[in-house]
Amino acid sequence: QVQLVESGGGLVQAGGSLRLSCAASGRTFSSYTMGWFRQVPGKEREFVATIGRSGGRTYYGNSVKGRFTISRDNAKSTVYLQMNSLKPEDTAVYYCAAESTVVRGTYDYWGQGTQVTVSS
Repeated sequence: QVQLVESGGGLVQAGGSLRLSCAASGRTFSSYTMGWFRQVPGKEREFVATIGRSGGRTYYGNSVKGRFTISRDNAKSTVYLQMNSLKPEDTAVYYCAAESTVVRGTYDYWGQGTQVTVSS
């Protein structure tokens, strides 16, 4: 089991930047592929980004490619989401998640979420 806590959300103007952090419990953080997701009320949860255990492999959702960067620091058991050139459409609750080590592609552990609001 791993516990996740997101932070860094807030209000930002369009075109601005924000960095989200997700702190994980335990010293086995490096065993997990990590992901970021976001959700707007009334809409389905959307995939944002994922990063492999060593940090060498990353993948992004189409809507954030070229603007967002996912990274991790295994020594600090933390994954980050650097968000640049933010748009009002990026407004959502952002969640970090840890991928299942048994069923790949399934995320077993989730944080509580952090609100990101982008104003025009």
